[in-house]
Amino acid sequence: MAKLLNPFSPQFKIEVELELRRRAEMERQAKLAEQQKQEQQKQRQRKSLRFRGSAATVQAIHDHEWILSGPAETGKSFATIWRLDSELSRVPGAQASFIRKVAADIGPTALRTYRRIIEISESGAKPYGGEKPEWFDYPNGSRMYIGGMDRPGKILSGERDYIYVNQAEELSTGDWETILTRATGRGSVTDHPMVFGDCNPGPPSHWIKDRERMGQLRLLESRHEDNPTLFDNEGNITAQGKRSLSILDSLTGVRKSRLRYGLWVAAEGVVYEFDPAVNQLPQFEIPADWRRFRSIDFGYTNPFVCQWWAIDPDGRMYLYREIYQTRKLVEDHAREIVRLSVGERIETTVADHDAEDRATLERYGVPTVAASKQRKVGRDKVAARLRVQPDEKPRLFVLENVVIERDQELRTRFKPTCTRDEFDVYQWAKLADGKPDKEEPEKLHDHGMDALRYAVMYAEQGTGYESFVERQPAELEDSETDNGSSSGVVSELLRELGIE
Repeated sequence: MAKLLNPFSPQFKIEVELELRRRAEMERQAKLAEQQKQEQQKQRQRKSLRFRGSAATVQAIHDHEWILSGPAETGKSFATIWRLDSELSRVPGAQASFIRKVAADIGPTALRTYRRIIEISESGAKPYGGEKPEWFDYPNGSRMYIGGMDRPGKILSGERDYIYVNQAEELSTGDWETILTRATGRGSVTDHPMVFGDCNPGPPSHWIKDRERMGQLRLLESRHEDNPTLFDNEGNITAQGKRSLSILDSLTGVRKSRLRYGLWVAAEGVVYEFDPAVNQLPQFEIPADWRRFRSIDFGYTNPFVCQWWAIDPDGRMYLYREIYQTRKLVEDHAREIVRLSVGERIETTVADHDAEDRATLERYGVPTVAASKQRKVGRDKVAARLRVQPDEKPRLFVLENVVIERDQELRTRFKPTCTRDEFDVYQWAKLADGKPDKEEPEKLHDHGMDALRYAVMYAEQGTGYESFVERQPAELEDSETDNGSSSGVVSELLRELGIE
Protein backbone atom coordinates (compact mmCIF):
# COMPACT_ATOMS: atom_id res chain seq x y z
CA MET A 1 0.00 0.00 0.00
CA ALA A 2 1.44 3.36 -1.03
CA LYS A 3 2.43 5.61 1.80
CA LEU A 4 0.34 8.80 1.99
CA LEU A 5 2.34 12.00 2.15
CA ASN A 6 1.58 14.70 4.65
CA PRO A 7 0.16 17.58 2.57
CA PHE A 8 2.06 20.00 4.80
CA SER A 9 5.42 18.25 4.38
CA PRO A 10 8.25 19.58 2.12
CA GLN A 11 8.21 16.29 0.17
CA PHE A 12 4.52 16.75 -0.73
CA LYS A 13 5.21 20.24 -2.08
CA ILE A 14 8.06 18.86 -4.19
CA GLU A 15 5.82 16.12 -5.61
CA VAL A 16 3.10 18.65 -6.49
CA GLU A 17 5.60 20.94 -8.20
CA LEU A 18 7.02 18.06 -10.24
CA GLU A 19 3.53 16.98 -11.31
CA LEU A 20 2.62 20.51 -12.37
CA ARG A 21 5.81 20.78 -14.41
CA ARG A 22 5.13 17.39 -16.03
CA ARG A 23 1.64 18.43 -17.05
CA ALA A 24 2.84 21.79 -18.35
CA GLU A 25 5.47 20.04 -20.46
CA MET A 26 2.88 17.61 -21.84
CA GLU A 27 0.65 20.54 -22.77
CA ARG A 28 3.57 22.35 -24.40
CA GLN A 29 4.47 19.25 -26.42
CA ALA A 30 0.85 18.79 -27.51
CA LYS A 31 0.64 22.40 -28.69
CA LEU A 32 3.94 22.06 -30.52
CA ALA A 33 2.74 18.88 -32.22
CA GLU A 34 -0.48 20.61 -33.27
CA GLN A 35 1.46 23.58 -34.66
CA GLN A 36 3.74 21.25 -36.60
CA LYS A 37 0.71 19.41 -37.93
CA GLN A 38 -0.90 22.67 -39.06
CA GLU A 39 2.35 23.83 -40.66
CA GLN A 40 2.71 20.55 -42.52
CA GLN A 41 -0.87 20.89 -43.72
CA LYS A 42 -0.18 24.43 -44.95
CA GLN A 43 2.93 23.24 -46.78
CA ARG A 44 0.94 20.47 -48.44
CA GLN A 45 -1.71 22.99 -49.44
CA ARG A 46 0.88 25.38 -50.88
CA LYS A 47 2.58 22.56 -52.80
CA SER A 48 -0.69 21.18 -54.11
CA LEU A 49 -2.16 24.60 -54.94
CA ARG A 50 -2.30 24.63 -58.69
CA PHE A 51 -4.94 26.75 -60.37
CA ARG A 52 -6.68 25.42 -63.46
CA GLY A 53 -8.53 26.93 -66.38
CA SER A 54 -9.77 30.48 -65.91
CA ALA A 55 -8.79 30.35 -62.24
CA ALA A 56 -5.18 30.13 -63.45
CA THR A 57 -5.70 32.85 -66.06
CA VAL A 58 -6.88 35.42 -63.52
CA GLN A 59 -3.64 35.07 -61.54
CA ALA A 60 -1.75 36.91 -64.28
CA ILE A 61 -4.10 39.21 -66.22
CA HIS A 62 -3.92 43.01 -65.86
CA ASP A 63 -7.21 44.13 -67.46
CA HIS A 64 -8.67 47.13 -65.66
CA GLU A 65 -12.10 45.47 -65.39
CA TRP A 66 -12.57 41.72 -65.19
CA ILE A 67 -14.94 39.24 -63.57
CA LEU A 68 -14.66 35.48 -63.12
CA SER A 69 -18.09 33.99 -63.76
CA GLY A 70 -19.36 30.45 -63.55
CA PRO A 71 -21.72 28.06 -61.79
CA ALA A 72 -21.69 27.60 -58.03
CA GLU A 73 -18.83 25.69 -56.41
CA THR A 74 -16.17 26.22 -59.11
CA GLY A 75 -13.75 27.92 -56.70
CA LYS A 76 -14.03 31.29 -58.41
CA SER A 77 -14.08 33.27 -55.15
CA PHE A 78 -10.96 31.47 -53.92
CA ALA A 79 -9.14 32.23 -57.17
CA THR A 80 -10.06 35.93 -57.26
CA ILE A 81 -9.35 36.52 -53.56
CA TRP A 82 -6.00 34.72 -53.93
CA ARG A 83 -5.12 37.20 -56.67
CA LEU A 84 -6.10 40.09 -54.40
CA ASP A 85 -3.92 38.78 -51.55
CA SER A 86 -1.03 38.20 -53.96
CA GLU A 87 -1.17 41.77 -55.28
CA LEU A 88 -1.31 43.29 -51.81
CA SER A 89 1.68 41.20 -50.76
CA ARG A 90 3.61 42.12 -53.92
CA VAL A 91 3.00 45.89 -54.03
CA PRO A 92 4.15 47.85 -50.93
CA GLY A 93 1.73 50.49 -49.73
CA ALA A 94 -1.13 49.41 -52.00
CA GLN A 95 -4.70 50.34 -51.02
CA ALA A 96 -7.57 47.95 -51.74
CA SER A 97 -11.25 47.41 -50.99
CA PHE A 98 -13.05 44.11 -50.46
CA ILE A 99 -16.71 44.73 -51.32
CA ARG A 100 -20.07 43.02 -51.40
CA LYS A 101 -23.51 44.52 -52.04
CA VAL A 102 -24.49 44.12 -48.37
CA ALA A 103 -21.76 44.38 -45.73
CA ALA A 104 -23.43 41.83 -43.44
CA ASP A 105 -23.09 39.13 -46.14
CA ILE A 106 -19.28 39.27 -46.24
CA GLY A 107 -18.48 37.54 -42.96
CA PRO A 108 -20.18 34.15 -43.40
CA THR A 109 -18.86 33.64 -46.93
CA ALA A 110 -16.07 35.52 -48.67
CA LEU A 111 -14.27 36.79 -45.57
CA ARG A 112 -13.97 33.23 -44.31
CA THR A 113 -12.32 32.29 -47.62
CA TYR A 114 -9.96 35.27 -47.31
CA ARG A 115 -8.88 34.25 -43.80
CA ARG A 116 -8.12 30.76 -45.07
CA ILE A 117 -6.08 32.17 -47.95
CA ILE A 118 -3.88 34.41 -45.78
CA GLU A 119 -3.12 31.41 -43.58
CA ILE A 120 -1.99 29.37 -46.58
CA SER A 121 -0.12 32.22 -48.29
CA GLU A 122 1.47 33.43 -45.03
CA SER A 123 1.08 37.00 -46.26
CA GLY A 124 1.02 38.24 -42.67
CA ALA A 125 -2.17 40.29 -43.05
CA LYS A 126 -3.60 41.32 -39.67
CA PRO A 127 -7.22 42.37 -38.97
CA TYR A 128 -8.23 45.57 -37.22
CA GLY A 129 -11.69 46.07 -35.78
CA GLY A 130 -12.43 43.04 -33.61
CA GLU A 131 -14.84 40.29 -34.66
CA LYS A 132 -15.98 42.32 -37.67
CA PRO A 133 -12.73 43.86 -38.96
CA GLU A 134 -12.82 47.16 -40.82
CA TRP A 135 -9.52 46.47 -42.60
CA PHE A 136 -6.48 44.19 -42.85
CA ASP A 137 -2.91 45.53 -42.77
CA TYR A 138 0.02 43.83 -44.51
CA PRO A 139 3.65 43.88 -43.30
CA ASN A 140 4.67 45.88 -46.38
CA GLY A 141 2.26 48.71 -45.60
CA SER A 142 -0.58 47.62 -47.88
CA ARG A 143 -4.10 47.87 -46.51
CA MET A 144 -7.42 46.27 -47.51
CA TYR A 145 -10.72 47.83 -46.39
CA ILE A 146 -13.86 45.70 -46.00
CA GLY A 147 -17.47 46.77 -46.47
CA GLY A 148 -20.66 46.79 -48.49
CA MET A 149 -22.28 49.15 -50.93
CA ASP A 150 -25.08 49.58 -48.41
CA ARG A 151 -22.54 51.25 -46.08
CA PRO A 152 -19.63 52.40 -48.27
CA GLY A 153 -17.80 54.38 -45.58
CA LYS A 154 -14.04 53.90 -45.81
CA ILE A 155 -14.13 51.33 -48.61
CA LEU A 156 -14.68 54.07 -51.21
CA SER A 157 -13.33 57.09 -49.32
CA GLY A 158 -10.24 57.47 -51.52
CA GLU A 159 -8.32 56.22 -54.54
CA ARG A 160 -7.72 52.47 -54.59
CA ASP A 161 -5.18 50.29 -56.38
CA TYR A 162 -7.43 47.24 -56.32
CA ILE A 163 -11.14 46.79 -55.72
CA TYR A 164 -12.48 43.27 -55.41
CA VAL A 165 -16.25 42.60 -55.58
CA ASN A 166 -17.69 39.34 -54.31
CA GLN A 167 -20.97 38.22 -55.96
CA ALA A 168 -20.78 41.09 -58.45
CA GLU A 169 -24.12 40.10 -60.00
CA GLU A 170 -25.81 41.56 -56.89
CA LEU A 171 -24.59 45.07 -57.72
CA SER A 172 -26.43 47.57 -59.86
CA THR A 173 -24.89 49.35 -62.83
CA GLY A 174 -24.67 52.45 -60.68
CA ASP A 175 -22.79 50.56 -57.96
CA TRP A 176 -20.18 49.29 -60.42
CA GLU A 177 -19.73 52.68 -62.06
CA THR A 178 -19.25 54.30 -58.65
CA ILE A 179 -16.57 51.73 -57.83
CA LEU A 180 -14.78 52.42 -61.12
CA THR A 181 -14.32 56.07 -60.14
CA ARG A 182 -12.20 54.93 -57.15
CA ALA A 183 -9.65 52.96 -59.18
CA THR A 184 -8.66 55.23 -62.04
CA GLY A 185 -4.92 54.98 -61.40
CA ARG A 186 -4.73 58.68 -60.52
CA GLY A 187 -3.27 58.14 -57.05
CA SER A 188 -2.29 54.49 -57.21
CA VAL A 189 1.07 52.94 -56.41
CA THR A 190 0.57 50.01 -58.78
CA ASP A 191 1.10 50.19 -62.52
CA HIS A 192 -2.05 48.11 -63.07
CA PRO A 193 -5.04 49.27 -61.00
CA MET A 194 -7.90 46.77 -61.25
CA VAL A 195 -11.59 46.47 -60.48
CA PHE A 196 -12.40 42.79 -60.49
CA GLY A 197 -14.59 40.17 -58.89
CA ASP A 198 -16.55 36.97 -59.22
CA CYS A 199 -20.18 36.31 -60.01
CA ASN A 200 -22.86 33.74 -60.65
CA PRO A 201 -24.63 34.05 -64.01
CA GLY A 202 -27.85 36.04 -64.32
CA PRO A 203 -30.10 36.97 -67.23
CA PRO A 204 -28.50 37.78 -70.62
CA SER A 205 -29.57 41.42 -70.17
CA HIS A 206 -27.51 41.84 -66.99
CA TRP A 207 -25.16 44.84 -66.94
CA ILE A 208 -22.16 42.50 -66.65
CA LYS A 209 -22.99 40.98 -70.03
CA ASP A 210 -23.69 44.45 -71.44
CA ARG A 211 -20.24 45.69 -70.42
CA GLU A 212 -18.66 42.55 -71.86
CA ARG A 213 -20.46 43.06 -75.18
CA MET A 214 -19.25 46.68 -75.31
CA GLY A 215 -15.67 45.60 -74.69
CA GLN A 216 -15.47 47.41 -71.35
CA LEU A 217 -15.14 44.33 -69.15
CA ARG A 218 -13.37 41.01 -69.59
CA LEU A 219 -15.60 38.12 -68.52
CA LEU A 220 -13.95 34.77 -67.87
CA GLU A 221 -15.85 31.52 -67.39
CA SER A 222 -14.96 28.93 -64.76
CA ARG A 223 -15.98 25.26 -64.63
CA HIS A 224 -16.45 22.70 -61.89
CA GLU A 225 -13.42 20.84 -63.23
CA ASP A 226 -11.34 23.90 -62.25
CA ASN A 227 -11.98 23.23 -58.56
CA PRO A 228 -9.46 20.72 -57.12
CA THR A 229 -11.79 19.87 -54.24
CA LEU A 230 -14.34 18.58 -56.77
CA PHE A 231 -12.01 17.00 -59.35
CA ASP A 232 -8.50 15.69 -58.75
CA ASN A 233 -5.48 16.37 -60.97
CA GLU A 234 -6.39 13.41 -63.18
CA GLY A 235 -9.90 14.76 -63.75
CA ASN A 236 -11.65 12.24 -61.51
CA ILE A 237 -14.55 13.47 -59.42
CA THR A 238 -13.88 13.47 -55.67
CA ALA A 239 -16.23 12.53 -52.83
CA GLN A 240 -16.83 16.24 -52.20
CA GLY A 241 -17.47 16.71 -55.90
CA LYS A 242 -20.18 14.07 -55.84
CA ARG A 243 -21.85 15.72 -52.86
CA SER A 244 -21.69 19.24 -54.33
CA LEU A 245 -22.90 18.28 -57.79
CA SER A 246 -25.73 16.15 -56.40
CA ILE A 247 -27.07 19.28 -54.64
CA LEU A 248 -26.73 21.36 -57.81
CA ASP A 249 -28.36 18.60 -59.88
CA SER A 250 -31.40 18.78 -57.59
CA LEU A 251 -32.08 22.40 -58.57
CA THR A 252 -34.77 23.21 -61.12
CA GLY A 253 -35.48 25.73 -63.86
CA VAL A 254 -33.39 28.83 -64.28
CA ARG A 255 -31.47 28.27 -61.02
CA LYS A 256 -30.19 24.94 -62.34
CA SER A 257 -29.22 26.51 -65.66
CA ARG A 258 -27.25 29.24 -63.92
CA LEU A 259 -25.83 27.55 -60.79
CA ARG A 260 -25.25 24.05 -62.19
CA TYR A 261 -24.28 24.82 -65.79
CA GLY A 262 -23.16 28.46 -65.58
CA LEU A 263 -25.50 29.72 -68.30
CA TRP A 264 -26.56 33.35 -68.63
CA VAL A 265 -30.24 32.65 -69.28
CA ALA A 266 -33.54 34.33 -68.52
CA ALA A 267 -36.22 32.51 -66.59
CA GLU A 268 -38.84 31.05 -68.90
CA GLY A 269 -42.49 31.28 -67.97
CA VAL A 270 -42.06 33.52 -64.93
CA VAL A 271 -45.33 34.56 -63.34
CA TYR A 272 -44.40 38.20 -62.76
CA GLU A 273 -42.45 40.59 -64.97
CA PHE A 274 -40.21 42.17 -62.33
CA ASP A 275 -37.78 44.68 -63.83
CA PRO A 276 -35.02 45.74 -61.38
CA ALA A 277 -34.52 48.94 -63.33
CA VAL A 278 -38.19 49.80 -62.78
CA ASN A 279 -39.39 47.99 -59.66
CA GLN A 280 -36.29 48.11 -57.46
CA LEU A 281 -35.14 51.19 -55.57
CA PRO A 282 -32.24 52.06 -53.26
CA GLN A 283 -33.03 52.22 -49.57
CA PHE A 284 -34.54 55.49 -48.32
CA GLU A 285 -36.16 56.62 -45.10
CA ILE A 286 -39.90 55.99 -45.20
CA PRO A 287 -41.81 59.20 -44.33
CA ALA A 288 -43.55 58.98 -40.96
CA ASP A 289 -46.97 59.85 -42.40
CA TRP A 290 -47.08 56.98 -44.93
CA ARG A 291 -49.31 54.02 -44.16
CA ARG A 292 -47.49 50.90 -42.97
CA PHE A 293 -48.58 47.31 -42.53
CA ARG A 294 -47.11 43.80 -42.50
CA SER A 295 -47.88 40.57 -44.35
CA ILE A 296 -46.91 37.07 -43.19
CA ASP A 297 -46.64 33.61 -44.72
CA PHE A 298 -45.92 30.92 -42.13
CA GLY A 299 -43.19 28.30 -42.43
CA TYR A 300 -40.58 26.33 -40.54
CA THR A 301 -38.90 23.85 -42.89
CA ASN A 302 -39.90 26.29 -45.61
CA PRO A 303 -39.21 29.99 -45.01
CA PHE A 304 -41.28 32.04 -42.61
CA VAL A 305 -41.79 35.36 -44.38
CA CYS A 306 -42.76 38.65 -42.79
CA GLN A 307 -42.82 41.70 -45.06
CA TRP A 308 -43.08 45.33 -43.96
CA TRP A 309 -44.93 47.51 -46.49
CA ALA A 310 -45.38 51.27 -46.84
CA ILE A 311 -47.96 53.00 -49.03
CA ASP A 312 -47.33 56.54 -50.28
CA PRO A 313 -50.08 59.17 -50.74
CA ASP A 314 -50.52 58.06 -54.37
CA GLY A 315 -51.15 54.44 -53.36
CA ARG A 316 -47.77 53.02 -54.45
CA MET A 317 -46.45 50.13 -52.33
CA TYR A 318 -42.87 49.78 -51.05
CA LEU A 319 -41.42 46.63 -49.49
CA TYR A 320 -38.90 48.12 -47.04
CA ARG A 321 -38.07 45.31 -44.57
CA GLU A 322 -38.30 41.53 -44.53
CA ILE A 323 -37.74 38.43 -42.42
CA TYR A 324 -37.10 35.35 -44.58
CA GLN A 325 -35.96 32.51 -42.32
CA THR A 326 -36.27 28.76 -41.88
CA ARG A 327 -36.20 26.64 -38.70
CA LYS A 328 -37.24 29.27 -36.19
CA LEU A 329 -40.30 29.09 -33.97
CA VAL A 330 -43.17 31.50 -34.51
CA GLU A 331 -42.71 32.90 -31.00
CA ASP A 332 -39.10 33.80 -31.85
CA HIS A 333 -40.23 35.50 -35.04
CA ALA A 334 -42.88 37.39 -33.07
CA ARG A 335 -40.29 38.83 -30.69
CA GLU A 336 -38.16 39.91 -33.66
CA ILE A 337 -41.16 41.49 -35.43
CA VAL A 338 -42.02 43.50 -32.32
CA ARG A 339 -38.41 44.62 -31.89
CA LEU A 340 -38.02 45.68 -35.52
CA SER A 341 -41.31 47.61 -35.51
CA VAL A 342 -40.52 49.80 -32.48
CA GLY A 343 -41.39 53.42 -33.22
CA GLU A 344 -43.47 52.57 -36.31
CA ARG A 345 -47.24 52.93 -36.64
CA ILE A 346 -48.33 49.60 -38.12
CA GLU A 347 -51.99 49.62 -39.02
CA THR A 348 -52.35 45.83 -39.20
CA THR A 349 -50.70 42.53 -40.07
CA VAL A 350 -52.31 40.29 -42.67
CA ALA A 351 -51.37 36.64 -42.33
CA ASP A 352 -51.95 33.16 -43.68
CA HIS A 353 -54.88 31.39 -42.03
CA ASP A 354 -53.20 28.93 -39.69
CA ALA A 355 -55.05 29.47 -36.38
CA GLU A 356 -52.28 28.07 -34.18
CA ASP A 357 -49.56 30.29 -35.60
CA ARG A 358 -51.78 33.38 -35.63
CA ALA A 359 -52.64 32.76 -31.96
CA THR A 360 -48.92 32.49 -31.14
CA LEU A 361 -48.21 35.78 -32.87
CA GLU A 362 -51.01 37.51 -30.98
CA ARG A 363 -49.82 36.07 -27.66
CA TYR A 364 -46.44 37.74 -28.24
CA GLY A 365 -47.82 41.07 -29.33
CA VAL A 366 -48.49 40.70 -33.08
CA PRO A 367 -52.26 40.53 -33.69
CA THR A 368 -53.24 39.56 -37.25
CA VAL A 369 -56.16 39.49 -39.65
CA ALA A 370 -56.66 36.59 -42.06
CA ALA A 371 -55.36 37.33 -45.54
CA SER A 372 -57.56 37.30 -48.60
CA LYS A 373 -56.41 34.23 -50.52
CA GLN A 374 -58.05 34.71 -53.88
CA ARG A 375 -55.03 33.45 -55.74
CA LYS A 376 -55.86 34.26 -59.35
CA VAL A 377 -57.33 37.65 -58.51
CA GLY A 378 -54.34 38.33 -56.28
CA ARG A 379 -51.81 37.39 -58.96
CA ASP A 380 -53.54 39.63 -61.47
CA LYS A 381 -53.43 42.55 -59.04
CA VAL A 382 -49.72 41.98 -58.30
CA ALA A 383 -48.95 41.87 -62.03
CA ALA A 384 -50.90 45.08 -62.61
CA ARG A 385 -49.02 46.90 -59.87
CA LEU A 386 -45.65 45.85 -61.28
CA ARG A 387 -46.46 47.37 -64.68
CA VAL A 388 -45.50 50.94 -65.50
CA GLN A 389 -48.52 53.24 -65.41
CA PRO A 390 -49.26 56.37 -67.49
CA ASP A 391 -47.26 58.47 -65.00
CA GLU A 392 -44.22 56.32 -65.99
CA LYS A 393 -44.06 54.66 -62.58
CA PRO A 394 -45.21 51.23 -61.39
CA ARG A 395 -47.41 50.81 -58.32
CA LEU A 396 -45.11 48.41 -56.49
CA PHE A 397 -41.46 48.70 -55.51
CA VAL A 398 -38.98 46.51 -53.64
CA LEU A 399 -36.19 48.39 -51.89
CA GLU A 400 -32.67 47.00 -52.06
CA ASN A 401 -31.28 44.93 -49.19
CA VAL A 402 -34.53 44.63 -47.25
CA VAL A 403 -33.89 41.19 -45.74
CA ILE A 404 -32.79 41.44 -42.10
CA GLU A 405 -30.50 38.40 -42.17
CA ARG A 406 -29.64 35.96 -44.94
CA ASP A 407 -30.58 32.38 -44.09
CA GLN A 408 -27.27 30.52 -44.45
CA GLU A 409 -28.96 27.13 -44.79
CA LEU A 410 -30.97 28.40 -47.76
CA ARG A 411 -27.82 29.93 -49.22
CA THR A 412 -25.96 26.63 -48.84
CA ARG A 413 -28.79 24.83 -50.66
CA PHE A 414 -28.83 27.53 -53.39
CA LYS A 415 -32.42 28.50 -52.59
CA PRO A 416 -33.90 32.02 -52.66
CA THR A 417 -33.03 34.00 -49.53
CA CYS A 418 -35.55 36.83 -49.94
CA THR A 419 -38.69 37.78 -51.82
CA ARG A 420 -36.63 39.62 -54.45
CA ASP A 421 -34.89 36.33 -55.33
CA GLU A 422 -38.23 34.58 -55.85
CA PHE A 423 -39.30 36.88 -58.69
CA ASP A 424 -36.67 35.28 -60.95
CA VAL A 425 -37.74 31.69 -60.24
CA TYR A 426 -41.49 31.84 -59.56
CA GLN A 427 -42.75 30.11 -62.71
CA TRP A 428 -45.90 28.75 -64.26
CA ALA A 429 -46.36 25.01 -64.09
CA LYS A 430 -45.80 23.22 -67.40
CA LEU A 431 -48.39 21.42 -69.45
CA ALA A 432 -47.81 17.99 -70.98
CA ASP A 433 -46.35 19.61 -74.11
CA GLY A 434 -43.83 21.56 -72.03
CA LYS A 435 -45.53 24.91 -72.49
CA PRO A 436 -46.32 27.04 -69.43
CA ASP A 437 -49.76 26.64 -67.87
CA LYS A 438 -50.63 30.27 -67.25
CA GLU A 439 -53.42 29.33 -64.88
CA GLU A 440 -51.36 27.73 -62.13
CA PRO A 441 -47.81 28.46 -60.90
CA GLU A 442 -45.47 25.75 -59.66
CA LYS A 443 -45.73 25.22 -55.91
CA LEU A 444 -42.08 26.11 -55.50
CA HIS A 445 -40.17 29.21 -54.34
CA ASP A 446 -43.45 30.96 -53.54
CA HIS A 447 -43.31 31.88 -49.85
CA GLY A 448 -42.43 35.51 -50.45
CA MET A 449 -44.81 35.52 -53.41
CA ASP A 450 -47.69 34.41 -51.16
CA ALA A 451 -46.95 37.15 -48.62
CA LEU A 452 -46.70 39.63 -51.51
CA ARG A 453 -50.12 38.57 -52.79
CA TYR A 454 -51.65 38.95 -49.32
CA ALA A 455 -50.15 42.44 -49.09
CA VAL A 456 -51.46 43.57 -52.47
CA MET A 457 -54.93 42.21 -51.77
CA TYR A 458 -54.99 44.12 -48.48
CA ALA A 459 -53.77 47.33 -50.13
CA GLU A 460 -56.40 46.97 -52.87
CA GLN A 461 -59.31 46.30 -50.48
CA GLY A 462 -59.56 49.79 -49.03
CA THR A 463 -57.81 52.55 -47.18
CA GLY A 464 -57.13 50.77 -43.91
CA TYR A 465 -57.76 47.97 -41.46
CA GLU A 466 -61.48 48.68 -40.88
CA SER A 467 -62.30 48.64 -44.61
CA PHE A 468 -60.43 45.35 -45.05
CA VAL A 469 -62.26 43.65 -42.17
CA GLU A 470 -65.65 44.86 -43.38
CA ARG A 471 -65.11 43.33 -46.84
CA GLN A 472 -63.43 40.11 -45.69
CA PRO A 473 -66.32 37.67 -45.24
CA ALA A 474 -67.56 37.81 -48.83
CA GLU A 475 -64.15 37.98 -50.49
CA LEU A 476 -61.85 35.98 -48.23
CA GLU A 477 -61.89 32.83 -50.33
CA ASP A 478 -62.86 31.78 -53.82
CA SER A 479 -62.94 28.46 -55.65
CA GLU A 480 -59.13 28.51 -55.73
CA THR A 481 -57.54 27.86 -52.34
CA ASP A 482 -53.98 27.32 -51.28
CA ASN A 483 -54.73 23.65 -50.55
CA GLY A 484 -52.93 23.72 -47.24
CA SER A 485 -49.78 25.29 -48.62
CA SER A 486 -49.18 26.96 -45.25
CA SER A 487 -49.69 25.17 -41.96
CA GLY A 488 -48.63 25.54 -38.37
CA VAL A 489 -45.12 24.77 -37.23
CA VAL A 490 -46.32 21.68 -35.38
CA SER A 491 -48.13 20.35 -38.46
CA GLU A 492 -45.11 21.01 -40.65
CA LEU A 493 -42.80 19.22 -38.22
CA LEU A 494 -45.15 16.23 -38.15
CA ARG A 495 -45.12 16.08 -41.96
CA GLU A 496 -41.32 16.27 -41.97
CA LEU A 497 -41.23 13.27 -39.61
CA GLY A 498 -43.66 11.37 -41.85
CA ILE A 499 -46.58 11.71 -39.44
CA GLU A 500 -49.78 13.04 -40.97
